[in-house]
Amino acid sequence: MQDNLKNNVSHVKAKVTSTVEKGVKKGKKGFFSIVFSRFGIVLLMLAVQAFLLVSFILWLSAYFVYLYFAFVLLSILLVIHILNKYDNPMYMLAWIIPILSLPVFGAIFYIFVQANLGSRPIQRGLARTIRETAPLLRTKKEVYDRLEWADQDVAGLARYVEEYGGYPIDMNTAVTYFPTGMDKYEHLLEELKKAETFIFMEYFIVEEGEMWNTVLSILEEKVAQGVEVRFMYDGSCALMKLPYNYQAKLKAKGIQTKVFSKVHPAVSTRQNSRDHRKIAVIDGRVAFTGGVNLADEYINRVERFGYWKDTAVMLEGDAVRSFTLMFLQMWNIFEHRKDRYEYYLRPVASRPQHADGFVMGYGDSPFDNETVGERVYLQIIQNARRYVHIMTPYLVLDYEMMQTLQFAAKRGVEVSIILPHIPDKRYTYLLAKTYYKDLIQAGIHIYEFMPGFVHAKVFVADDDKAVVGTINLDFRSLYLHFECAAYLFQCSEIPKIEADFQDTRTQCQEITLEDCARQKWISRFAGKCLRLLAPLM
Repeated sequence: MQDNLKNNVSHVKAKVTSTVEKGVKKGKKGFFSIVFSRFGIVLLMLAVQAFLLVSFILWLSAYFVYLYFAFVLLSILLVIHILNKYDNPMYMLAWIIPILSLPVFGAIFYIFVQANLGSRPIQRGLARTIRETAPLLRTKKEVYDRLEWADQDVAGLARYVEEYGGYPIDMNTAVTYFPTGMDKYEHLLEELKKAETFIFMEYFIVEEGEMWNTVLSILEEKVAQGVEVRFMYDGSCALMKLPYNYQAKLKAKGIQTKVFSKVHPAVSTRQNSRDHRKIAVIDGRVAFTGGVNLADEYINRVERFGYWKDTAVMLEGDAVRSFTLMFLQMWNIFEHRKDRYEYYLRPVASRPQHADGFVMGYGDSPFDNETVGERVYLQIIQNARRYVHIMTPYLVLDYEMMQTLQFAAKRGVEVSIILPHIPDKRYTYLLAKTYYKDLIQAGIHIYEFMPGFVHAKVFVADDDKAVVGTINLDFRSLYLHFECAAYLFQCSEIPKIEADFQDTRTQCQEITLEDCARQKWISRFAGKCLRLLAPLM
């Protein structure tokens, strides 16, 4: 019996030892898979650069007194410079605080960011492609005449966007609104299968899965049929979403592929301005834009933050030209030969069915000193008479946007904003909540979408104006990213956008002042601290 007991104990010990060893091996495997992944290597390289910078500063510590006073003087001069710049007050304040509190680091960091050496090639290339395409994007006189007669304020906005953004307003365009990512996905597949001449696609996020793999299979078929396929995705995908050599894999399939601004393991301002656009153009006949990327959470095939609410639009007709050239402008930033722009701008053979109203496809660049995306939003709020309804995943407001929203509510306009209840980023959720109290006190209705995450970027006002695109209500979208959207005026599809807002609101909880008061003090404090750096995040 004792022998049996010893054997059992020995067996248990051996099993435990084996399990522990397997766990250790698994832990080691998981650890090394992270350390030696592209993400781990990038973090390691950044840490090395940070170490070298700190070492250099410590080496200079022997001359600390002289250097400190020199940097204090430099900081004072930088603050004077910042105060005399024509810039957003919150952005200015966000720089002044670190410069004055940390004279050495703050001054060096400000000069580094403002010099923007890493992004200069992108700026020069984009400026060149915009010059090349500018003569091809002009609003027709008859369109302006009809727009002036319909609404002079909208006509003024159209003139601004054409002059400072480079995109015209068009008629002869049909609009189809998609209240879910799945709706957009199904129609995108249908239109891709119809392609005869070319397919242009530009997306912020691409991830292998049902959605992208299905799209990719169609693109391969179209390449085999002789269709020209160009595909561009943001370089941040190569860090976490796609294999590093994925571009070569797509090229091997015959798909012309470019990665916008790859993320490199080096400190550079080039990493800051991402291509956040979502564009698909087929044969110059139809164009898609909106919040929907090419990954399975956008069609709710996988669950990340509860139910994923997103929106998009499909355009058919004259306004497609703007998205065609918008894509080509970005595609040719580093090309040294002029593209066949006119070839891709074929006239619409016949008036699209259900074409009505005015449509303006437009983009926004961080390098032209014009916040086109924000100006369009502000104009909608300022001219609203009855209501402004907004869906956005993030709420990080500058002073002008905050004041405009509050004033609209105070003059009797119903202002309602739908936000996620389950956030994708904890810090943006804390930031958004810091605005709730002031907005609610001004009469603005704040709703949180209880089933999950709202990724839609939608403005709709007075049943006659709407915007659907990629532009969030935060500093990163409004100031730092490449963005795009479709502005709609007097289109028959606008009531459907409003109906979708109302349907989404039925799934929301309205936030009250009592809810704000119940928020934990540590969360309130964290959000207020984040407000200091919000313009730089």
